[in-house]
Amino acid sequence: MSRLFGTDGVRGLAGSDITAELAMSLAQGAAVVLGREARQADRRPVAVIARDPRVSGDFISASVAAGLAASGVDVQDAGVIPTPAAAFLVADLGADFGVMVSASHNPAPDNGIKFFARGGVKLADEIENEIEVAMGEKPIRAVAGDVGRIDRFADAEDRYVVHLLSTLDVSLGGLHVVLDCAHGAASGISPDAFADAGARVTVIGNDPDGVNINRDVGSTHLQLLQQTVKDVGADLGIAHDGDADRCLAVDADGNIVDGDQIMAILAVSSKRRGLLKDNTLVATVMSNLGLRVAMEEHDIEMVQTKVGDRYVLQALNASGLSLGGEQSGHIIFTDAATTGDGVLTGLQIAAEMARTGKSLAELASVMTVYPQVLVNVTGVDRLGLAGDTEIDRHAAKIEAELGDTGRVLLRPSGTENVIRVMVEAADELHAKAAADELAELIKVRLGE
Repeated sequence: MSRLFGTDGVRGLAGSDITAELAMSLAQGAAVVLGREARQADRRPVAVIARDPRVSGDFISASVAAGLAASGVDVQDAGVIPTPAAAFLVADLGADFGVMVSASHNPAPDNGIKFFARGGVKLADEIENEIEVAMGEKPIRAVAGDVGRIDRFADAEDRYVVHLLSTLDVSLGGLHVVLDCAHGAASGISPDAFADAGARVTVIGNDPDGVNINRDVGSTHLQLLQQTVKDVGADLGIAHDGDADRCLAVDADGNIVDGDQIMAILAVSSKRRGLLKDNTLVATVMSNLGLRVAMEEHDIEMVQTKVGDRYVLQALNASGLSLGGEQSGHIIFTDAATTGDGVLTGLQIAAEMARTGKSLAELASVMTVYPQVLVNVTGVDRLGLAGDTEIDRHAAKIEAELGDTGRVLLRPSGTENVIRVMVEAADELHAKAAADELAELIKVRLGE
């Protein structure tokens, strides 16, 4: 039997993969596992639930709430808020766990269910496995007065915005920011937070109708943001995804500032202000070589993890570090959040501009982006990559030829028979030629 949980909760096509029955069963399994500590202390478990504005979020979150209440869990329904806001509220309320209904940057027909443990932290694989097991066993059947209550979390948005503003040490007065909210969960909160911080705000992608989330807007479609920033003469643009756990930026000339560049800016800023714990940044193996070079130039250590924000978070927590993230824009500040937070990240970028008086382009120049070519090789035995010495030798040969100005990364997909070939080099033509050469070798060696 395949594992139900993926790299970030349970995700699929709403109404087909993610059904009301599955949502209720997941909730009942979570009530058993994540509510265990509360029941052992002879008190009723409390859970926070939230969702992004997909139309399917209504029936899925209602099913989750029903499954929890039927299992004797009191539910605080926070409504439509970002994923990091849900995580924050779990901790702020002292709830036993939380549930977020969202498929993040996926298109509107998809949806998903992810859980947070006490303190607003993501679940370890072992806990997810326990929930799957509990789903196949007899659920808790609360009766009469023991059933859970479902209440609206009336001040959820206000609590989160107050928290976000508490992380700032400067006013954003004088800055003009364009916010692209991806017609998603940040459509109300992000504009409020930036305006309350003093910024002049222009907003796009803030009219969710249940089916337009991420459609031609947000962090996966930056063209409208780039054009709008230039059209209105803004100082910067900030793009969120559907559940606002990531952030990409655009400078005044419409140039994209990706997650690696954002990490470089914030790491250097944090070190200068004495806030970067152990002078160390955590990033994934997919981060651009230019990030590593920039960190070396500023005497900042860099720890690399597997791809996935959960692995970044694990490394941060294991060593008590404060800053990490991914090229895609999942940036984690452990002093202020338990997961990637796109609104928080955007505020911190703007704050560094206000603090230094520098443009975003000037700040981003701390890092030189090396050309990076990614080729997906399909129709191959991805598991065969680990034992193929010929591919290893050829990759090592190319990497040696690239020297300090390049690198090679071969990575099997975690969900399909695809091998990802990533090559960085001083120029894009060299990188593409090397990537294509390796891709052809992989097809010959591992083709099905």
